[in-house]
Amino acid sequence: MKVILVQDVKNLGKKGDVVNVADGYARNFLFPRNLAIEASPGNIARLEQGKKAMENKKEKEKREAVELAKKIEKCTVTLKVKAGEQGKLYGSINTKDIAEGLKSQFNIDIDKRKIVLKEPIKSLGSYEVEVKIHPEVDAKFKLRVIEG
Repeated sequence: MKVILVQDVKNLGKKGDVVNVADGYARNFLFPRNLAIEASPGNIARLEQGKKAMENKKEKEKREAVELAKKIEKCTVTLKVKAGEQGKLYGSINTKDIAEGLKSQFNIDIDKRKIVLKEPIKSLGSYEVEVKIHPEVDAKFKLRVIEG
C-alpha cells in the first residue's frame, strides 16, 4: 500500500515522502498514530501543492535575506567602550553588544546567535564581523571599537 508520511518515521522516510508499506503496517501502526495518510490522487495533489508553497516561502525568505545583507554591508557600527593601557578593554565585546549596536545605530534587528565572532573583542580598533542571515546568505560589516 502506498502512503504519504505526515511525520518523519525512523527507518521508513521523512515527512512528505511517498512510500510503499505492507497493508497491516499502514492500518495498524501508521494510520492510528497519524504518521501517514493514504496516497490517494487527492492527497498526492495536496502534497504537491504544499511542496510548491514551501518552495515559494523559502525563496521569499532568501530574497529578504539578500536585501538585508545588502543593507548590513553598508553599515559601520561604532561602539564606545572604556579602555585601559595600550587599548585593552575592560571586559570584552561580544555578539550581544554588536547586535545592540546594529539595532540602535541602524535599526537593523539581528539575532545575536547569527553574528559570527571567532573570539570576543578585547582591544580597540576596526574589525570585520560576519553575520549568517540565512543558510545561503552571509554579510560582512565593519565594527569600530573606540574609547569613550
